[in-house]
Amino acid sequence: ELQTDGNRSGHLQNGEPVFDHEVNEEVIRIIAAQLAEIGDQFDKEIKARVVNDLVQHFLNENLSGEEITRRMSEAVEGLARAIPSDMEQEKAMLVLTMVLTKKIVNKMPSLLQRVFSTSLNYISQQFHNYIVRLVSA
Repeated sequence: ELQTDGNRSGHLQNGEPVFDHEVNEEVIRIIAAQLAEIGDQFDKEIKARVVNDLVQHFLNENLSGEEITRRMSEAVEGLARAIPSDMEQEKAMLVLTMVLTKKIVNKMPSLLQRVFSTSLNYISQQFHNYIVRLVSA
């Protein structure tokens, strides 16, 4: 699995890196390009109001991480309902999460750490198995 710095995760055994999964790097690039293309399409369809509402939630320091994650989940699910039914729902929601993350951070760069952390946790919780299946296929 790729880490945020582009390296694969793994652990050390006898001082040597041991990766959890052998992954074809070209497959990862192809999947990333496909997701980026879908993201570009979704980017145009996300209304500023949705982004502004999420920015306000992230700015509210009284909201817990769980509450913000719930709000992001609600936004993603709401947006996903408008996605054509011919697209896999999990793929659409994954891409919507990434596009929302980008739009929020572009609007309010000071929220980068909180938004990124929340999005990463949300993706890990909701889409881990889907991502594993996507890469394994």
